[in-house]
Amino acid sequence: MNTIDDSRHEGAGADPLALDGRKSAILNAVVTEYIGSAQPVGSQHLMDTPGVNVSSATIRADMATLEREGYLAQPHTSAGRIPTDKGYRFFVDHLVGPGALDPVGRQQVRQFFDQAHGEIESMLERTSGLLSDLTDCTAMVVGPSHESATVRSVQLVGLGPRLALLVVVLADGAVQKQSIDLAEDVDDERLADAARHLAAHSLGRALSQIDTSLDSTGDPLTDAVVVAGIEGLRRLGSAEAGDQLFVGGSSHMAAAFDAVETVRSVLTILEQQLVVVTLLRDVLDRGLSVAIGTEHGVEPLASCAVVVMPVWVDGEITGTVGLLGPTRMNYPQALAAARVVGNRLGQTLSEARP
Repeated sequence: MNTIDDSRHEGAGADPLALDGRKSAILNAVVTEYIGSAQPVGSQHLMDTPGVNVSSATIRADMATLEREGYLAQPHTSAGRIPTDKGYRFFVDHLVGPGALDPVGRQQVRQFFDQAHGEIESMLERTSGLLSDLTDCTAMVVGPSHESATVRSVQLVGLGPRLALLVVVLADGAVQKQSIDLAEDVDDERLADAARHLAAHSLGRALSQIDTSLDSTGDPLTDAVVVAGIEGLRRLGSAEAGDQLFVGGSSHMAAAFDAVETVRSVLTILEQQLVVVTLLRDVLDRGLSVAIGTEHGVEPLASCAVVVMPVWVDGEITGTVGLLGPTRMNYPQALAAARVVGNRLGQTLSEARP
């Protein structure tokens, strides 16, 4: 099994030796309680916590120490404490494991992938919805790049006198589509001739390796369609078309934050595909599966946490699943859901390969 070290983090300052057992238990209890209630946690809530078993006054003193050390914050003078990003980091770094999906969630994942079929892009989009439903977070799925996939079939479908749709089936099972503008009216017969010429020229080649030099078909109008088709193939194989991002459950962000400006800034980031893909890839490249608050380096998402898992296909990382939510997200549940969905998605993509 290919895994990522869930506990590894650079520069968080969460030294495992900095807290004794009781303070660790108190901090973890505060985080768990706050994740569930979204309300500041007072000492009375923690008296029955396993590993604590001390008076309310002692707990208050320990909470004050945790606040001074940057693990907790007190939003109001009379209120309890809430975790800081450093407190969440300690909690995540000391999880025994990523948690486990409940039986209903496991059944939901099993049914989804047992019935997954059709175009890969459609499945990836639906996978983002599944992951979002499991966690109440915004889910992000980055599909495999098709830049090096070879062409299995090429078709041209007329959409109008001067508009055609290029439909390409790749060896990895993906179906790619590209609209093509034509300089002159073209009938179905010429489209069919051009498609046959494109197929003869491109079958078995990677999209990124399609050659622009072609033999003439003997008909200038058909030749023009073929040239337009070649340009469409090369656009599909370009680096810009390589990363496919599917976002599900963006509406969950509106429910996660009270501040309208925070919601607006988060939704704006989610619309920027390059920023999101780069964010997910950077978290993985740093050996992390969780980035909290400012750790991920995207300032508009400073109030958010990101959970990322790679999608392995035949021993290679070919995609990513991720979750975006408030720093108050349920980390054990999010890690469990991302891991299970990422593993099942990798298996399904592997089975789709010829």
